[in-house]
Amino acid sequence: MAHCDVALFAPSPVLTLTVEDQAGRPDIHVHAGSQGVWQARMLVTLGASVTMCCVLAGETGMVLRHLIEDEGIVVKAVEGTGRNGAYIHDRRGGERVEVAEAPSDPLTRHELDELYGLTLSAALDAGAVLLSGPSDNGAAQDAVPADAYRRLAADLRTVGKPVVADLAGDRLTAVLESGLTVVKVSHEELLADGRAASDDQNSLVKAMYELREQGADHVIVTRGDQPLLFLTGDTVSVVRSPKLQAADTHGAGDSLIAGVTATLARGGAIEEAIRLGAAAGMLNVTRHGLGTGDVEAVLKLRDLVHVEPLGHHETGPPVTMSPRDLAERARGS
Repeated sequence: MAHCDVALFAPSPVLTLTVEDQAGRPDIHVHAGSQGVWQARMLVTLGASVTMCCVLAGETGMVLRHLIEDEGIVVKAVEGTGRNGAYIHDRRGGERVEVAEAPSDPLTRHELDELYGLTLSAALDAGAVLLSGPSDNGAAQDAVPADAYRRLAADLRTVGKPVVADLAGDRLTAVLESGLTVVKVSHEELLADGRAASDDQNSLVKAMYELREQGADHVIVTRGDQPLLFLTGDTVSVVRSPKLQAADTHGAGDSLIAGVTATLARGGAIEEAIRLGAAAGMLNVTRHGLGTGDVEAVLKLRDLVHVEPLGHHETGPPVTMSPRDLAERARGS
């Protein structure tokens, strides 16, 4: 196959139907969804070529293939025996209200083995690999065991590919064993996994150092509407950007990691990657479409993103305190 910038492991995309209000009348939108789809969408927006490796099955899988390919994404799919998940959301009142949700069917051992091979093949022709989790609905969360992520990350590192992961829970623990180039995790996920004692900055910094010690070269922690934290080398930085009016905050983290991966796939530096990712996430919240944006706007917003070593403008720890000192203080408390 032809070379691509990013090979994306997105096991179980879902079909989404969203009802919105258009001048007092229902306006129905049909799209492909899930974390991996939103990441792929932003990667394509940023000009990256993407090969998505997934399982497509049943009527929903048939529709999903057309929707995904129509967005300029190359699909390498296992033809599954079950079905992909789907959901219907009503957003006419301004908030997302779930109307119905059908979970994806679990993958069989044969389907998982075939998906593993497809992903490894695509990765060998890619500049970087992004490991995405299964969709959030029902049985799909159990579709891919954590050990499959561990083995995949290990094989990808063995063949010298940058590996970026947007995972949590057992899957994050598993891939850390194999080593990662970048891991992105939210502060809520750190709390849920017991990796951080609280959402205060000291606790999050401690967790970031532990993630690095466990196998991540660089660590990104998102904090909702607060500036994200970024660890590279011995330096923890705060990534500051203007707050734009939010239409929908869903998908901002996926746009962030897409910007990071797109940069690394082309040989860019990690700080350049974090600035582009922050800009992509910043723009995503202003739109209703998840993982969407305008590349020109993202590039302009990138110039407004500032990466500052922790403590540079903080009222707590003095500037002379190193990130490692801060982490040690957090451990002591």
